[in-house]
Parts: sequence; C-alpha cells; structure tokens
Amino acid sequence: MSHDNLLHNARMFEAAAGLDHDSVYVSWLPLYHDMGLIMSMLQSLFTGFPFYFMSPVDFIRKPLRWLDALSRYGGTVSCAPNFAYELCAQRVTDEEAEALDLSRWQVALNGAEPVRAGTLRRFVEKFQRSGFREEALYPAYGLAEATVFVSGGSRWARPVVEDLRETAPRAGPKSPGLEEAAGCGRAWLEERIVVADPRSRVRCAPGEEGEIWVSGPHVARGYWERPEETAETFQAFLADTGEGPFLRTGDLGLFRGDELFVTGRMKDLIIIRGMNHYPQDIEYTVEQSHPSLRPGCGAAFSVDFEDGERLVVVQEVRRERLEEEEAREIVEAVRERVVREHDLQAYGVVLVAPRRIPKTTSGKIRRKACRDRFLRGALEVVASSVMG
Repeated sequence: MSHDNLLHNARMFEAAAGLDHDSVYVSWLPLYHDMGLIMSMLQSLFTGFPFYFMSPVDFIRKPLRWLDALSRYGGTVSCAPNFAYELCAQRVTDEEAEALDLSRWQVALNGAEPVRAGTLRRFVEKFQRSGFREEALYPAYGLAEATVFVSGGSRWARPVVEDLRETAPRAGPKSPGLEEAAGCGRAWLEERIVVADPRSRVRCAPGEEGEIWVSGPHVARGYWERPEETAETFQAFLADTGEGPFLRTGDLGLFRGDELFVTGRMKDLIIIRGMNHYPQDIEYTVEQSHPSLRPGCGAAFSVDFEDGERLVVVQEVRRERLEEEEAREIVEAVRERVVREHDLQAYGVVLVAPRRIPKTTSGKIRRKACRDRFLRGALEVVASSVMG
C-alpha cells in the first residue's frame, strides 16, 4: 500500500462524509483495525479536527461509554461495526438514553461486517430520545485491499433498505439478509465500482448479483511478495470491453440504481441440497438464539461428506466456562432456531470462549480459517455437539 493510496482514501471519506475542521471524531476502534487506524486516527490528522479515543475494552465492558463520550464531547463522526450498534440498542436502558445528547452526531458509519437493517431500525428507536436522527446513519462498504473505504451514501440521507430476495432465486427458503437489505452507498471521486460475473468476467445487468470489482487510486498495489495472487486479485479486466484493471473483492453484491448492496462473501457461500445460504444470515440467527452468545462473533460454514455438504456453526460464548446443562441448552436453542429460520440441520455446533473466532484486521470473520481449525481439531472448545 502506498502513501498515495492512504491520501486518496482520506480524500474520498472526507468528501463522502462531509468532514471539515469543525468535525469532532470519537472512536473506540483499536488501532490495529484499519477502520480504527485509517478512517479514524489518520483521517483526523488529514482533515484536521479533534479526535477523542477510548479503550476498546472500556466500550465492550460498557457500550454506554461510547455514546456518553459522543454526548460529552459533541461528537459529529464515529465509525463502528454493526455489532456495536446492536450492543448499544440492547444494553443501554431507556433512562440512560434519555440522559444523552446525540443531536450533534452527523455521521454514524456502520461497516466492517454485514450491515443489518434491523439493527439500524432498533438503534434509531432506542436513541431518538437522545436527539439521534435516522439521517445520521451511514452504512458503508470497504476492505483493506482498497485501503479501507469503498462506498457510502450521501450525508444526511436516510439509509436505503430494500427486499432483494427475487435477485437470488437459488437462495435458501428464508434469507433475512436479502429480505431486508441495507444499501452501502455509491462510488466517490475517481473510483469505479462494477458488479461482474466471476466466471465469465462480464459486467452483470442492473439488479443481477455478481462479484464486486473496484478501481481507483485508493486500491493497493498488491500482496507483499505474492505475485500470482496479486495478478489474480488486483489485475482483473472485463472480458467483453477490456476495461480494467480492477480489484476483485471476493464479495457478492448488486446495484439497484446507483446504490450498492453487498450480499455476501463469494468463497463463503454455503450450498446445501442445491440451495444457496449466506453465512452471515445463519450467523445472525445463531447469535440471536440465546443470551449467552456474543453478537458478531460466530462463523457458519459447510464441510464435505460423501452424501453432500453439512452445516457447522462455531460461536463465541460470553464466559470462559459453561456448566454442562447450560451448554446443552444453548446447543439445542441454536439447532432449533437454525431449523426454523433456514430449514437447515446443524451437523456441528461448537461453542468457544470469547475472542477465539479468527477475524481480519477489519473485524471481518475469517470463516475459512475457522473451518480449517474445526477440521484439524484446533479450536479452543468450551462445548461441542457434532452429529455422528
């Protein structure tokens, strides 16, 4: 990644979020997280505005502290993954919300993991009493290979939420992520975003799902000392027009007008009995099945058997140890909810201790790494139930 990549990405986010010297940034994101380092700390140096930073541990222990800091310092900008907004909506009481002043919060960026329309709705419902406005919600999309920021909406525009089920005819019978999908905005400055068929490398028709390809001065040069992977990922050209080079993100998405919807991760797609299932939908179902499970800290994937693919879910719990009866209760709750919501039987349900699910520096779940650890028996298991 070059210095120019960093500078251009900072210009993009500055333009997209309407940042200026009067902005006030509040963040708890760790500085090894690219959204914490580049879109928060370095952005404040680039644009030139106050930056208030708090410990990530303090946020996790008490999510109210993040919102209290925004209220106290008059924060206008803050970025966080979807789970942080969900955590605040669940854990902050109505009385605590009424004591906050979030009226100056103008850009509440939600990114680094799937943006849940339900989370956006619950956050607004809880914090309207704090002066928070729906127009401040800012769903966005990005990845480290494009420095960090790729797409986002216009400032003070309500999030775009649409039903995308008809665009994925082979999707599972119930796919909450498609039924109520939040848009992630559009391209900014010189950037280009196209959706292409990953096999034919031809641009998809409007509304058709394909792989998201990105080009622009913010796209990194490649992977360090990995020329073959660099050529495959960073030097893609459209087969029909010859346009390129593009970065192949590996993410699935589609356009509705100018709005980009991110629908899943291409390599992580679960196909069982000929039906496509998006792992993030299953993960969301799992984390909602029992209060002892940590939101945003689960992985769903499939494993090969002679009779076909089978589903495995690995999920963090809130404590290092569980009583046998509680573990059995959680496993049963997970299996029952997955069957009801997705018409799938979970072959394996593995519960692990906090902070054991592998993630990228952007906070995205590394499902392949989790799958590899499961197959090698290398997961640090708190409790497990695998069908014979």
